[in-house]
Order: sequence, then structure tokens, then C-alpha cells
Amino acid sequence: MYVIETQDLTKYYNRGKIKALESVSLRVEKGKIFSLLGPNGAGKTTLIKLLLGIVFPTRGSGALLGKHISDHSSHSRIGYLAENHRFPEFLTARQILFYYGRMSGVENAILNEKTPQLLKMVKLEKWGDTKIRKFSKGMLQRMGIAQSLTNDPDLLFFDEPTDGIDPVGRREIRDILKSLRDQGKTIFLNSHLLSEVERISDEVAILKDGRLIQQGSVEEFISVKQQYKLQVEDRKQALQPLCQEMNIPLMSQNSHYIVSVTDDAHLNQLIDKMRGEQITIQGIVPRKISLEDFFIDVIEDKQEITQ
Repeated sequence: MYVIETQDLTKYYNRGKIKALESVSLRVEKGKIFSLLGPNGAGKTTLIKLLLGIVFPTRGSGALLGKHISDHSSHSRIGYLAENHRFPEFLTARQILFYYGRMSGVENAILNEKTPQLLKMVKLEKWGDTKIRKFSKGMLQRMGIAQSLTNDPDLLFFDEPTDGIDPVGRREIRDILKSLRDQGKTIFLNSHLLSEVERISDEVAILKDGRLIQQGSVEEFISVKQQYKLQVEDRKQALQPLCQEMNIPLMSQNSHYIVSVTDDAHLNQLIDKMRGEQITIQGIVPRKISLEDFFIDVIEDKQEITQ
């Protein structure tokens, strides 16, 4: 089942002069953590606003939980944590949950039962009667997650939930998100902390200049090719034409070269040909590709030496 679906979703501003989003089609399965990546100005916030019905598309369509994005009845099953969210500082944590819970249509009896559970889940049970103004950044972020859960939503939108948080706080929030996924909830995550995204996401999409340019699992992205760092003595400058001949991407990095091969057999073929060209191999080290490496290559449209 797809919890989020879009087809050709497009948004123009200023009578078509500004293209914020162009023909975005994606699907997000139930019970997954889906992360949206992209540089500033890529259209991430616009996409979230379109999905939540805050702005209207120029063309295209979308659905949340099986209902068209223009049908706001689905919002009762959605939770949202905005970036740089603010709470009334004169309220306590417990009062915050009641305040937002009531705005979401949750009855007092249910909130009386759920509030202690939510505070415990985000490790704020000892701070329930403390005013928000005394909370640290990490505590406020966890409070925001608790607030987004007052209506027991099936779908959650989190915009930069770990922004400005120390490593311990990021781990705590990461554990909370995994727990929510294990409960069957779907999480749409917008974050620029790629190391965090890599650790928790089931699927990732990358936006660039308003267009969806990649979508897939983290494993698919970081295992597209095997990479090795080579240290060689190449007096005849034979490595570059050799890689061109074998259609092997080659990049220069300081005094080393980075080659991308499909498998070990491909690497062995390259090594045999390098020896035939009298290229001295001084070292070969496997190079792990991170999601950040993949993201930067895609966004910068990095060109290898062989191209």
C-alpha cells in the first residue's frame, strides 16, 4: 500500500516565471522511513506544502492515505513537526500536549491517558510540569515529536528533526523514529544530515532544481559500484587511456586515483592490464561509498576523468 503518491506534481510561482517544482512523481510505502534530500532551493519545502494542502499545485495530482491532497479529511491521521517550530513558552510540556491534542480533535479522556505515555516515549516524563522556556534544543525537538503524535497519526512529516542536536540527542531521536516505524507508522523525513538519513531511512529521494532525479533504497545508492583507492606510479600516463578503453570511471584525489568497478573480476582485469602497461601498483584499498558521497556526486553532476 502506498501512503503517499504523486503524479506530475508541479508548482510555479509568479505566473510561471519561477519553477519551484517540476513534474514530481513518487510513491512511499506504508511503514517506511522515507527521506527527501536536496540542496537549499531544490523544492523540498514546496513539496511538503503541496502534500499538506498548504499551497495548491499548478498541475499534477497527489494522494495521502488514499485521499486526494485537496481532501483535508486525511489530516486527522497526519502528524507534522515543522523546522524551527515554536511552542508558547509559558506552557508546561503536559499543557502543550493537551493544547495541540485538543486542536487535533482528541478528547480529554484520551489525552489524560496518552500524555504520560508520550512524555515517557521521548524521555521527558520527569519534565511534564516544567515550562517549555526551560527546555534545551534537544528537549524541544523531542517535545515536538511528542506533539506530532497526540492524534496517533498513521503518517508523520518531520522537517529537520535532528537539526542543532548533539550526537547523544540525535541518537535518541533516531531511536524514537525507528520505534515509530516498528509500530507501522510511515515517516516522511526532510533532513540535511546525510549520516543520520543513511542510518535510518528505508528509501531516499533526491530533488535538484525542482526535479526528482533519484529515488531508491540507501543500499541501492551506496552499492551502485565498488570503489577502490589506487596508489600507482604511472610514468607513461597510461592509466587514464586504459580506463577509457575499459569504460571504467576514474577520478583523481590528491596523489591517488579512485576507480569504480562493477565487481572484483572487473578490478582484476584492470590490474592485469595495468601490469601489461608497466604501471606500478603501490597500493589498493577498498573505499566505502557513503550516502553523502553519492548525494554530492549526483548534485554536483561530478564528471570523471574518463568522460
